[in-house]
Amino acid sequence: MKSIRTRSARAAIVALAAGSLVLTGCSGDNGGNKGGKDQSKTKDDAAAQSKPVQYADAAGSTGPAKDVTGATPGGTINVYLQSDLTHLDPGQIYVSDAGQFSNLIHRKLTNYQEDAEGNLTVVGDIATDSGKSSNGGKTWTYTLKDGVKDEDGNVITSADVRHTIERLYSKVIFDGPTFVQSWLSGSDYRKALPDGPYKGKHLPDTVLETPDEKTVVFHFEKAQPDLPQALAMAGYAIVPEKQDTKEKYDKAPKALGPYKLVEYKAGKSMKLVKNTNWDPKTDAVRHQYVDGYDFSSTVEQASQTKRLIADQGESKNAIQFTTSVDPAQIQDVVSNPKVNKRTIKGYQPYVWQLSFNLDRVKDKKVRDAITYALPNAAIVQTDGGKYGGEIAGGLMAPTLPGYDPNYDPFGKQKKPNGDLAKAKELMKEAGVKEGTKLTYAYSNTPRGQKQKVIIEDALGKIGFNVQAKEIDSASFYEQIGKLNNGFDIYATGWGQDWPSPGTVITPVYDGTLVADGASNYSHINDPKVNELIKKALTEEPEQAAKTWEEAHHRIVEEINPAAPMYYSKQLQLFGSNIGGARYSTNSSYININDLFLKKP
Repeated sequence: MKSIRTRSARAAIVALAAGSLVLTGCSGDNGGNKGGKDQSKTKDDAAAQSKPVQYADAAGSTGPAKDVTGATPGGTINVYLQSDLTHLDPGQIYVSDAGQFSNLIHRKLTNYQEDAEGNLTVVGDIATDSGKSSNGGKTWTYTLKDGVKDEDGNVITSADVRHTIERLYSKVIFDGPTFVQSWLSGSDYRKALPDGPYKGKHLPDTVLETPDEKTVVFHFEKAQPDLPQALAMAGYAIVPEKQDTKEKYDKAPKALGPYKLVEYKAGKSMKLVKNTNWDPKTDAVRHQYVDGYDFSSTVEQASQTKRLIADQGESKNAIQFTTSVDPAQIQDVVSNPKVNKRTIKGYQPYVWQLSFNLDRVKDKKVRDAITYALPNAAIVQTDGGKYGGEIAGGLMAPTLPGYDPNYDPFGKQKKPNGDLAKAKELMKEAGVKEGTKLTYAYSNTPRGQKQKVIIEDALGKIGFNVQAKEIDSASFYEQIGKLNNGFDIYATGWGQDWPSPGTVITPVYDGTLVADGASNYSHINDPKVNELIKKALTEEPEQAAKTWEEAHHRIVEEINPAAPMYYSKQLQLFGSNIGGARYSTNSSYININDLFLKKP
């Protein structure tokens, strides 16, 4: 998933920060990342967040979800948003704000169950378990639970699951993930069912089979060991066949989850109340403690933070949904023990990097020189210092299984302010002349503008004449996503679609995916990396982890298509009457499934 950390857009999954969706951006911290106790602690936290995902059988997928200690029923939680959600139709959801919202009203074949320590287990959501594979991982079978209904009381059957998958082939759906469709029918999957199910046609049973009302069988040409995690994405939540209103569904979806939408004022507000047809005995993940949620979509980040610091009136019952603490008010939060106690903190799945256009910056020594020259500590300072990020050694986030906190081939932990001597030595070896022009594209966000000054200064010190080109944040990824974009370097952010290195390395570093609008921003096309990706995608998790690690090391050390800058972190506030608040490893936000009001 692409991390924009500004306003909105998408590539694979989009996470927006410091303004709209995934808000990890924080600045104004005076600490920085200089080692010592904070550094050690964050490494421990990273290890906790990067534990392998487990898979549950029927016993582990049976509801109700374990009660939250001290939870009391009743009351309404107030939710602060800066802007409207991108989508409400599951098939269109590929952005983190709507993904967070989805868990309140939608249900999927599978979901993530998360314990108090942040350990993740894939469980059956409307399915009885996380899935049964056969035929070497090419066939996956799901059996539906009894008692799952939509908000109008209609029983969910395998026909609804088939409909949910098939409608993703139609032109009605233009956003959202494409993993399962592509695995079933290839990259040009729409040709297999151009009108989706809307004209009475279906995928053949050799692709998607529903032998009875309770059974769904996926047939793939290649092994797909990550299917249970892919199906846990919000984009694959169920749309009941009888309830599908095509384009209109995006404004009035039908709930299967614990809450349903009863009022929606576009750009202003939403109101959720209890879905009386949700049966907790069928759900191993969610709770229905509060009576509902009132969403306000016009509360700016600074105002959210100010209200929650003050903790008066309705703000006592309020949460930041996908916004982070306002950068200018971080010290007001962390320096006040009573306020700091009302925060959640943790890593996000995003790695910020300075990507090289390999069509233009062809000499690896030059790319290495730029990487050594970057003052990572100063760069992360623009995004909140130790509260906004952690200096990155590689291109795999701390939230990925197998993350190695000691992996640092460019020595950024030892020299967080850069190694200009090493950089100049490499520039000399490469024969780069003083004053050589280097075109740098950056986003016109406050963070982007601050980082531009730092990066421009550092690269100027090693002999480059940096030509900085400002791009509007709304079209930034669109512009750098063009193959002939005219830029040498640009800052990008990417995070996993689910806890697997394959959802990072494949979209960003697979040479077969170099194309206009694709997420391979560096245009890397290395035969060995491509082969390792192909190999890992069909391996079981344990063996795949070793292959992904080999691919990652080759990418960083032998090719260097992007200079690692920092791993993003999260800091959010909630009101004093909110109970059950904790950081979610899965969403990298407040855990929406366990909330209640201490005094309803």
